[in-house]
Amino acid sequence: MTGDPGMFGFDQLPTTVPIFPLTGVLLLPRGRLPLNIFEPRYLAMVRDALAGQRLIGMVQPLEPNDPAAEPAVFPVGCAGKITSFSETDDGRFLITLTGVSRFRIVDEMPRLTPYRQVVADFDSYREDLTPPTDAEEVNRRRLAPALKSYLELHGLAADWQAIEQAPAETLINALAMICPFSPAEKQALLEAGDIACRAETMIALLEMALAGRAGGPDTPLQ
Repeated sequence: MTGDPGMFGFDQLPTTVPIFPLTGVLLLPRGRLPLNIFEPRYLAMVRDALAGQRLIGMVQPLEPNDPAAEPAVFPVGCAGKITSFSETDDGRFLITLTGVSRFRIVDEMPRLTPYRQVVADFDSYREDLTPPTDAEEVNRRRLAPALKSYLELHGLAADWQAIEQAPAETLINALAMICPFSPAEKQALLEAGDIACRAETMIALLEMALAGRAGGPDTPLQ
């Protein structure tokens, strides 16, 4: 099933949000993230979300290899609305989250559900609810060569015509979500103040990765 993501006003955002910690997974406002849900606690989370505002908060663990069942997480995440879902014959949910707004975790709620919930402060990210204008452009002349070289290093292809024609926010958010950046780098992209800052952060990450590879065959690509 699919649903219209609709528009959330600031006063419609909840004070508590269920969180789904996933290392290396990034959701950004108006970005779209497909997820395969199979763990019992997260199946319960999706069912409860579907019965309410359909919001789920995507966050990353602080330590990528933390073996804890409930690892500490970064203080900033992004809430997404379930805009499509289906249930498989073996009981999994296939959902798509559309990013609504970033939030800062104020506190974690006492456990009343199989999944974790946090007190979420959206106040610092009010502007996430308003798409940026075309005037908020990125430095494509600097981005294009760095991105092309980075993708070639990873053996990835790209539709350059689509890249050239995509609006700034669509382009930068899609690249931030799909490029194989490290978890810490993805968190830096999430926490960038606006689309212009995110674009500059991405270009810097691409150029640093390329500079690292240029340092020699034994230089790890960060």
